[in-house]
Amino acid sequence: MSVRQIPMVIDGQPVQSQSQEWHDVVNPATQEVVARVPFCTAEEVERAVSSAKEAFKTWRKVPLGKRMRIMLKLQALIRDNTSELAALITEEHGKTLPDAEGEVGRGLEVVEHACSITSLQLGELAENAANEVDVYTMHQPLGVGAGITAFNFPIMLPCFMFPLAIATGNTFILKPSEQDPSSTMRLVELAHEAGIPPGVLNVVHGGPDVANQIADHQDIKALSFIGSTHVGSLLYNRAAVAGKRMQAMMGAKNHCVVMPDANRSQAINNLLGSAFGAAGQRCMANSVVVLVGDAREWLSDIVDAARNMKVGPGTQLDADLGPLVSPAARDRVLRLIDAGEKEGAKLMVDGRNIQVEGYPNGNFVGPTLFADVTAEMTIYREEIFGPVLCVVSVETLDDAIAFINANPNGNGTSIFTNSGWVARRFETDIDVGQIGINVAIPVPVAYFSFTGSRASKLGDLGPNGKQAIAFWTQTKTVTARWFEPENVSSGINSTISLG
Repeated sequence: MSVRQIPMVIDGQPVQSQSQEWHDVVNPATQEVVARVPFCTAEEVERAVSSAKEAFKTWRKVPLGKRMRIMLKLQALIRDNTSELAALITEEHGKTLPDAEGEVGRGLEVVEHACSITSLQLGELAENAANEVDVYTMHQPLGVGAGITAFNFPIMLPCFMFPLAIATGNTFILKPSEQDPSSTMRLVELAHEAGIPPGVLNVVHGGPDVANQIADHQDIKALSFIGSTHVGSLLYNRAAVAGKRMQAMMGAKNHCVVMPDANRSQAINNLLGSAFGAAGQRCMANSVVVLVGDAREWLSDIVDAARNMKVGPGTQLDADLGPLVSPAARDRVLRLIDAGEKEGAKLMVDGRNIQVEGYPNGNFVGPTLFADVTAEMTIYREEIFGPVLCVVSVETLDDAIAFINANPNGNGTSIFTNSGWVARRFETDIDVGQIGINVAIPVPVAYFSFTGSRASKLGDLGPNGKQAIAFWTQTKTVTARWFEPENVSSGINSTISLG
């Protein structure tokens, strides 16, 4: 079987890279090479930026209504091609097909939100702010924007970036993950089919060199990044030197608090889905459960439920979780599990050495659960990004809040309770960007902004919602006063009166 060559996209056309450096894209369930992706040259990245810069001259002036109609067409195309997009995600990422379809749905929400651009980009007007003086604002595009995405959501994360950037009148350079680019490329094809003009959306591929070139480039005015804390921090600093805006959504260590009064079965089912779904490769996965008071008695039920979860390839419809994205990812998770044992955590469920029939080479790690975890342990301090759940026990809600707020990260957190007072206290005092109340994966709907706090986020504005509109536009404030013409013989006054 021939291996597909992933192209760049420049001026609306697929272009084969002339790079000498290529990366194999591998099916994580079988280790079969399914595609090859280039690490683009500096000259190729420059071509993409030049294309976007030239296209901005005309795209910025395209009426809002026309941009809206393109987004309407794109959302229809994504909906019609959900199964194809999900299959590509599963082939290269490994997540189960239902999970992949859910990802496409979350990306679709952002495109649907972009369809409201005719109202989202409205300015404000104060008539007669002073005597016959009006003050109003305009939200205008910045120029060339860029996005660098992680591997774990190859459809949703690009949708967090380019639809709103383009809908607000910017042009865009997208660098998808080199580990699973095919679904992203199909999404870009659909975007051009929807009517995005040549040069408005360009795609380049590569590793750190390409990411650094994007961050450093003076003609790129804003950069959106979703990925690891280490890379995000480095790019954020480079972008600041280059004078560009940047939003960086980075690492996480999310906690789920379980109160004794919670609905037991719902809490456990949702918790395990959050921790182990997509093999734990979610920045919003709750990888730490904090059992409060008598909820500590639930541990045996949580353990039993974790042991009963099924591991298999993403195409196996009854599988609860699939493989990790790469052998390197699997090896890292296994090293961290070993570290947890050595540091004294109690290994209640061991997902190492799991065998999946028919898939001897898959990057599989089964659900793994540690009890008696403390804040000093490596498995708590590091983001594992695998199917490993840490269980912490505390006496009170105050203890749980203090424990979570002491963690450097602040991406997402959840609480399961039937008490409105407890939920309100939690949402008020917790220092975390996304909060779920009886919701285990608190990713907000697309017309609300994706937030995050502390070490999980750099930049004041996040993706989606109103914050994304502010990020991808610059506000101009106009103070205007008009005087009656002195030369009335020109006929202006009579024209106005007749009009």
